[in-house]
Amino acid sequence: MKKIFFFILCCGLVKTAVAQQPVYLFSYFKDNGQDGLHLAYSRDGYTWKELNHGRAVLAPTVGEDKLMRDPCIIRGADSLFHMVWTVSWKEKGIGYAASPDLLHWSEQKDIPVMKQEPGARNCWAPEITYDARHKTYMIYWATTIPGRFTAGEKTGDDQYNHRLYYVTTKDFKQFSSTRLLYDPGFNVIDATIVPDHGKYLMFLKDETRTPPQKNIRIATSKKLTGGYGKPSAPITGNYWAEGPTTLKIGNRWIVYFDKYTQHSYGAVTSTDLVHWEDISDKLAMPAGLRHGTVVEITEAELDQVLKNTP
Repeated sequence: MKKIFFFILCCGLVKTAVAQQPVYLFSYFKDNGQDGLHLAYSRDGYTWKELNHGRAVLAPTVGEDKLMRDPCIIRGADSLFHMVWTVSWKEKGIGYAASPDLLHWSEQKDIPVMKQEPGARNCWAPEITYDARHKTYMIYWATTIPGRFTAGEKTGDDQYNHRLYYVTTKDFKQFSSTRLLYDPGFNVIDATIVPDHGKYLMFLKDETRTPPQKNIRIATSKKLTGGYGKPSAPITGNYWAEGPTTLKIGNRWIVYFDKYTQHSYGAVTSTDLVHWEDISDKLAMPAGLRHGTVVEITEAELDQVLKNTP
């Protein structure tokens, strides 16, 4: 009887462990972002399957251009999924919406984060990171303000010279004033920030065109909202890369990025954040996938999305 009970108990534990295995959700856009939010999922971080037969699951409604580029989704402390995105090539705001289940979304808002800067050219690639210590969310993005920074002024594409800016919020209704987040002394864009053992890791793109960099680097800080040090050497190879997003499975980091001039997706992996291995040839990604982010969800949440999309 004891053996039978032990066997049943072990089987139950195995089933529970399997049921609790995470699923990874990739939010992304296609083409110019005009049709809206696309989603894909993976259980191993290597093979990604598109949802909704590759069709958009949410259409953009805000901004003059009504685009939904560079979507970033995180799970908030309130259990809601919070999303921000690029609404336009030339506007001073970013898009925002929230959802309890990735199916039903709140009314979309255009947050005018750079309205105080008359010369600001853009607000691109916004992301959100939650600060558990202060119970606040930091939204950050890249903007070019002509003449604001001399370093990198003549080395970018079409005279863009981005720096990273941020606001904080507790409820996505009231926001702090906009502040400078990071000036590494060169044209920087596409930051994604994750906590790691008491510090914050910022994966960023060196956007320098002349001489060409166009690679992914890492900067670290003990504080989410500032103090990021000198960036590392590039962790990507001899190709142009943008839009990094990260996933940590066990003790292994995976950084995904868009090899945009090659019209393909790539990834590198590391266990120490110093030595990186290119695993691009091991990825299976949906066709047309562009810049996006990864968030962890449950099997139950995935099941609901699968059941409610055609």
